[in-house]
Amino acid sequence: MKKFVLTSIALFVGVIGFAAMPAIDPALRAEMGERGDDEKIKIVVLMNEQSDATALSREANFFANKQERRAFVVETLKRQAETSQAELLGLLGEMKQHDMVADIQSLWLVNAISCQATKTAINSLEQKRGIKTIAYREETQWIADGEVEPAVKNGDRDIAEFLYQIDVPPVWDLGYTGQGVLVAIIDTGVRLDHEDLAGRFWDGGSEYPNHGYDFYYNDNDPGDVYGHGTEVAGIVCGTGAGGTKIGVAPDATIMVLKAFRDDGVGEETPWVAAMQFAIEHGADVLNMSLGRPKPEPAQKLMMRQACDNTLAAGVVAAACAGNVGSAQFMIPVPQNIYTPGDCPPPHLHPDQMVNAGGTSCVVCVGSVLSDNGFNEISSIGPSQWTDVAEYNDYPYTAGSTTEIGLIRPDICAPGNELTTLDHGNNSGYTLFSGTSAASPCVAGTIALMLSKNPNLTPAQIDEILENTALKLTEHKSNNFGSGVVDALAAIEAVQPYDGLAENDVKAAIYPNPSADVFTIRCEGMRHVEVYSVDGKLVKSQSTTGPQCQISGLDSGVYVVKVMADSGTVTKRMMKL
Repeated sequence: MKKFVLTSIALFVGVIGFAAMPAIDPALRAEMGERGDDEKIKIVVLMNEQSDATALSREANFFANKQERRAFVVETLKRQAETSQAELLGLLGEMKQHDMVADIQSLWLVNAISCQATKTAINSLEQKRGIKTIAYREETQWIADGEVEPAVKNGDRDIAEFLYQIDVPPVWDLGYTGQGVLVAIIDTGVRLDHEDLAGRFWDGGSEYPNHGYDFYYNDNDPGDVYGHGTEVAGIVCGTGAGGTKIGVAPDATIMVLKAFRDDGVGEETPWVAAMQFAIEHGADVLNMSLGRPKPEPAQKLMMRQACDNTLAAGVVAAACAGNVGSAQFMIPVPQNIYTPGDCPPPHLHPDQMVNAGGTSCVVCVGSVLSDNGFNEISSIGPSQWTDVAEYNDYPYTAGSTTEIGLIRPDICAPGNELTTLDHGNNSGYTLFSGTSAASPCVAGTIALMLSKNPNLTPAQIDEILENTALKLTEHKSNNFGSGVVDALAAIEAVQPYDGLAENDVKAAIYPNPSADVFTIRCEGMRHVEVYSVDGKLVKSQSTTGPQCQISGLDSGVYVVKVMADSGTVTKRMMKL
């Protein structure tokens, strides 16, 4: 038991090996030199205490299902942020009263605080313990020129051509259309009244009446002014109500998470806020058709930490590779892939094992033409992570057979003039190009896979996608990844979900995780036993009521055995 307790303590404290570095990032230091004393600068404060996503995943594996796993990870990360940020948030609150700080926001997917602060406030923060780095929230264009095509195109056939290219219609014939799957569109918003998306939006209740949230402007209006997010959403689940079927998964549900300015400009903080919202509110898949070219190490660190913890929560993301493959003179390999597309996949391909490293939630998607030829704008791998000391994996040396970097992309999809929704009216279509168009082809395919088996893990999803792709090269390559996504082959490789519960006895434990007392809801309950993960009985009680006292137990994961009139069932629970 002692060994397990030490593991749990390490998890809560965070054990990523941070290298020493100045608290103020060089890019922020340069920006401060350009600003007046009273100007507020957008910053993000990364706390020194970060979760070890590998340990977090290992702990989460004890839980019986995806919902319990996700709840455990979310609660663990929230608690870490709450305890480690408390003192700093208090200080920032005092500074706000003196007009030194504004727009304070706590993040938990990455243990960080964003705000706007004067130079005096920033210099004061640098002296505080517990801070890893203070970075500049530099805004840049996250959408490549040429992706948003203004010309309206009315459909000239019932089903868009690119859906045949990736073998989607036969999947619909098998009965898999994305039903029951929630896809979070993290983008520029979505046109909410387009007829091709009617009935496809997440119900956010009275708190989120417009099916999501705008994290850039911090309001309840995630409508799309720019057009990019609407075009992405159409490829995921456009129903064809306007005349052309364009959605890979027409019965999937979408959550609209606007994370960028109305012109496609943005930075990492709203993106991370959108990711953590999606995880907390039950999204099964994230589509991230945006990215930053050539980020600073602090920006890469923030995005990879977010993607690592998303994987720990059991959520997969499709992310575009980027559209700068033909701009090697400006953005050469190994910086050519956008972040977070340069983060590692959930499953490491055999060709990667000569230079293996960590994993994350990201399935990186490149673009091909209509004949499956290489789309020259599609960004080219590999990426590398030796410039981020906290990871220092996937080294790349040109010409080396061992230091091959991280092969990117993982897979490709059509990305040249795809028919999709026009955000300028509520019934028309337009053309959409780039890896931003390819990514939702893969997100939609993942939704099809999850409609057949909702219990697939991100690693299983990625492995199936890569193993069943149409091979264009002998090995996984830095142009095509493992090949072009094949929706039918992927579905055929998915083992169906049998729908069987682990036991006919129905029992629920809440809150889970719990600090002192948990409550069991189970009809006919007679006896409860609590076991440590090494099998030791640590609590036994005949039930006269639904509550079980656990305040005397060590922090960690436990197995709760509930005995009822109709049988016995076991559940996992977390003691905080």
